[in-house]
Amino acid sequence: MSTRGRPQSRPLPREAGVAGTGPRARRPSPSGYGPAGTAAADPLRAAHAHCQSLQDALVALRDHGLEQVAEWGRHLAATLPVGGRLLAAGNGGSAAQAQHLTAELVGRYQQERSAYSAIALHADTSAVTAIGNDYGFEELYARQVAAHGSPGDVLVLMSTSGRSPNLLAAADTGRAAGLSVWAMTGPRPNPLAFRADEALCIGSGSTATVQEAHLVALHLLCETFDHEIGVADGAVSVDGVVSRIRPHEGR
Repeated sequence: MSTRGRPQSRPLPREAGVAGTGPRARRPSPSGYGPAGTAAADPLRAAHAHCQSLQDALVALRDHGLEQVAEWGRHLAATLPVGGRLLAAGNGGSAAQAQHLTAELVGRYQQERSAYSAIALHADTSAVTAIGNDYGFEELYARQVAAHGSPGDVLVLMSTSGRSPNLLAAADTGRAAGLSVWAMTGPRPNPLAFRADEALCIGSGSTATVQEAHLVALHLLCETFDHEIGVADGAVSVDGVVSRIRPHEGR
């Protein structure tokens, strides 16, 4: 893996804030849900198994992960309004999840509020293809983190496996540059959760279940963010038109 231009990482932290662990956590459904499962031969049975797998993951998230997700929302609410930025990355379906998160922040989740700086790193096709061509796929996100990230910013990395080399490189670059690195992954242990500052791990063996639980966690994060912003955002309604009374902090 190329390390050109990438700063050395700081000492690695312990893995934190993992969902799906502890005495109350439920084990993944034994019903055969998954590509090779026996449930695949019966669509209705497979649908029930899919729902059960997701239900188990959400119970574990509710019991073990809500406080961490809420803390992430509070952290973003303290960081983005003062000029901070969120960077997000993933591969495949996780890239779509990353872009979903940034869209909620640049646009809005539920309530009207200011726009905040958030970038999905896979979305710039020219940069993605140029970096991939010149430096290789493993440097795809690390190079962009070095370009767009500043100390105090937040980097969210999403991976069902927690083993994607391009996300591992991005985590190292982000931590070395002073960003807070948050990982959202599948079951622990995995390398990405270990290299991040904090990790939310969904204890399911189904890739689809992990992605679906990640989406719920993203929405919960946005709910906390909106709640914490509240009137501090400086948005007031005059004759039904929302006006901004807080100037946007530049970078």
